[in-house]
Amino acid sequence: MSTRTPRRNGPHEIVERALELSRGDGCVVIAEEHSGANLRWAGNALTTNGVTRGRTLTVVATVDGGQGTASGVVSRSAVTADDVEPLVRAAEAAARDAGPAEDAQPLVGGEKVSVDFTEAPAETSSEVFAAFAPALGESFRQARAGGRELYGFARHDVVSSYLGTSTGLRLRHDQPTGTLELNAKSPDRTRSAWAGRATRDFTDVDPRELDGELGRRLGWAERRIELPAGRYDTLLPPTAVGDLLVYQMWSSGARDAVEGRTVFSRPAGGDAAGRPGAGTRLGERLSELPLTLRSDPRAPGLECAPFVLAHSSGDDASVFDNGLPLTATEWMREGVLNRLPTTRHSAGLTGLPVAPGIDNLLLEGGGSRSLEEMVAAAGHDGPTLLLTCLWYIREVDPATLLLTGLTRDGVYLVEQGEVVGEVNNFRFNESPVDLLSRAVEAGRTERTLPREWGDYFTRAAMPALRVPDFHMSSVSRGV
Repeated sequence: MSTRTPRRNGPHEIVERALELSRGDGCVVIAEEHSGANLRWAGNALTTNGVTRGRTLTVVATVDGGQGTASGVVSRSAVTADDVEPLVRAAEAAARDAGPAEDAQPLVGGEKVSVDFTEAPAETSSEVFAAFAPALGESFRQARAGGRELYGFARHDVVSSYLGTSTGLRLRHDQPTGTLELNAKSPDRTRSAWAGRATRDFTDVDPRELDGELGRRLGWAERRIELPAGRYDTLLPPTAVGDLLVYQMWSSGARDAVEGRTVFSRPAGGDAAGRPGAGTRLGERLSELPLTLRSDPRAPGLECAPFVLAHSSGDDASVFDNGLPLTATEWMREGVLNRLPTTRHSAGLTGLPVAPGIDNLLLEGGGSRSLEEMVAAAGHDGPTLLLTCLWYIREVDPATLLLTGLTRDGVYLVEQGEVVGEVNNFRFNESPVDLLSRAVEAGRTERTLPREWGDYFTRAAMPALRVPDFHMSSVSRGV
């Protein structure tokens, strides 16, 4: 009978094993268990479905040298107990070979332990679609009867993250993420409409409802109207607002602003008093509307990790901050710029409060009207455009955060409170910061899926915005 000790292979055991093996001066270990389920369909028929499983392990080793602390980071997938020691040694070798880390800070300390740290990871399976799949079948029959074809996919992922540090942290977070994207096309492919939803568990999305909405838009598109480039009174739906403000959030790091490289930098000359944040636009009014842009790891329906999980260091993240608690943060308060993202390192450089990035974003302006109600109130003093979504968004000028991109899957003309037809697509040139200053109405805030950034950022709640002079810089002949 064998007397070998069983290999420990659970995620929390992998974390503990890596910490035991560490020979550096500090160590951070992040074990992540991934599970996913998906459905795909085309032409009103399910085409594929599947379930995936995986694990990644990230080890951050720190080494204190004569000139400062260096860090080495190594990540690998499909890690078992036998793979842990080579990975730890590789991280330590990377730290020894690296120069002092600019963002070096003491590792976050404290004997903080999540009560479920030693429990098995959360998982998803095809059962997450138990109620959704029959409704999807009904939406296929509904679409077929209406003379349209549905294409799209539903995806549900769960990531259980286990964070352990040589300073005593043992933290865990389970993150469910679900997305539904539905595209309806006319049989001749000349008309197309899109809708998307973000969800935690697929109990709050109804593909039949989305198909009905898309059928209405395809009906609008039966009349085609050609319009030239120009500036138009425009209604931006929540998904488009989300795409623009997520990019703005990614571009708002405090250090870059203080160093004069972004739209949030104060014009040359700065503040002679040398106050914290001098050289930034903190305290400046960005919108005449009482808009508040915030992040909150405990926002209902948009819950995300309440502590920093950083797999690498960069302008807006630091591996030394792993485990740092996250709290609700107002980036803009009632139209006034209130915070810029900082790590502990960049907060020290700029004199600003520590404010790490958080994996959700909400814009609230006190509006109560739905997008449909805003449409009914539009187009009485001239034509108004109603967008569906934006895509292929790219940065043109970081100093102004000028972005360019294309409209997609339906731009509609509103006259006298009614949609009267579909117009051609456009290329736009706009800065989200400038848009906030020119917006004249914000609708009701609702959860939305940013279409362009939906692969990276799904937890958003936005209102529709009305902008009286949205810049459609040229006509696009694409879909």
